[in-house]
This record gives sequence, structure tokens and C-alpha cells, in this order.
Amino acid sequence: MTPLNEAEIKVRMSSIDNDWIVKGKFIHRELLFKNFIEAFSFMTSVALVAEKSGHHPNWKNVYNKVTIALNTHDADGITAKDFDLAKAIDQILKK
Repeated sequence: MTPLNEAEIKVRMSSIDNDWIVKGKFIHRELLFKNFIEAFSFMTSVALVAEKSGHHPNWKNVYNKVTIALNTHDADGITAKDFDLAKAIDQILKK
């Protein structure tokens, strides 16, 4: 899989929530939840989708804060797979 170029990334950014930003070779988002249980429940929901799609996030959880950084390791950059997972994460957050 080939990484997307800057123009392609810019176009695809409009298809995901505005809280996602580009940081280097990653699309990145930070989320705050009411407490640890809500944060971990969200991560569990994402983990199920990620495992099914075979594409896993780089993430970190500290109490109620979840930081997500998506990129495709095999491509050493951002690909369509990252935007697909970001869209799935956006849908989980809407529930």
C-alpha cells in the first residue's frame, strides 16, 4: 500500500471529524471522557473494529484521556486504511 500524498490527505481530512489533525506521518486525535471506565469502554469498542479490519491504532490512555495516532506502518505513512479506521472511530463516538 502506498502512502497518500499531502493533497490526498487534505481532501480526505474533510471526510472525518474536525478534531482529527495531521501530525507528521499520522492522523491524530485526543479525546476526554467522563472517567476511566468510559475511556476504556471506548477503547474496547475501537479494539473490536480494529481487530476485525486488521488495522490497529497507536494509542495511549491516561485515566479519562485517550490519544490516538493512526498511520499504516507497512506504508510508512498515512493511507486510506487510516481514514477508514478514523471514520469507524467517529461512528463509535456518535453512539
